Amino acid sequence: MNLPNKLTIFRMIITPFFLAVIISESIPHHFIYGAVLFGIGSLTDFIDGRLARKNNQITVFGKLADPVADKMLTTAALLAFMSFGLCNIWIAMIVLIREFAITSFRLAASAQGVVIPANIYGKLKTISQMVFTIIIMILGELVYIEALPDTFNLPLVSNALLWITAVLAVISGVVYIKQSVKLIDFSK
Repeated sequence: MNLPNKLTIFRMIITPFFLAVIISESIPHHFIYGAVLFGIGSLTDFIDGRLARKNNQITVFGKLADPVADKMLTTAALLAFMSFGLCNIWIAMIVLIREFAITSFRLAASAQGVVIPANIYGKLKTISQMVFTIIIMILGELVYIEALPDTFNLPLVSNALLWITAVLAVISGVVYIKQSVKLIDFSK
C-alpha cells in the first residue's frame, strides 16, 4: 500500500478519536484538542492527493476512499457542532445530501470506467468546511477560556460560516451532476 493510501486510511482512523475528544466536555480544552486532531486529518487530505499526483501513485482505492475519508471527518465535525447547537440541522442535511448524491454519481462513473474530476466549487466547499471547522473550534476554545466578550455569539458565527459551506455544497453538487450526466450512461 502506498503512502497516499495510508494517509487516507489514517484520516479514517483519526475521525472517531476526533469526535470522541471534541464532544467530551469533561476534557478541559476539548475544542483546541479537537482542532488539532481535525487539523491533522485535514492536512493528510492535502498531502495524500499531492503525493499521489506527484509520485504517480493514483489508485482506484485512493480515488474512491479519499473523498469518503473527507466526508467521514467533516461529518463528524458537523455532528459534534450540532450537539453543541453550533450547526443548524438544515446545514448538515444539505451537506450530507450533496455528499451522498456525489458519491453515488462517482460510484456509477467508476463502474463504467469514467473519472469525473472534482470541480473548483467542490474544492472550495471542502477547503471552506475544513477551515471554518477549525475556526469554530478555536472560537469555542476562546469562549471556554473566556477570552471573548460575553456578547460574542458563537452559535450565530458558527452557523453563518457553515451556511457558506452549505451554499458551496449546493453549487458544487449541481455543477458535478451536470458534468456527470454528460459522461455516465444511465441505461446500464
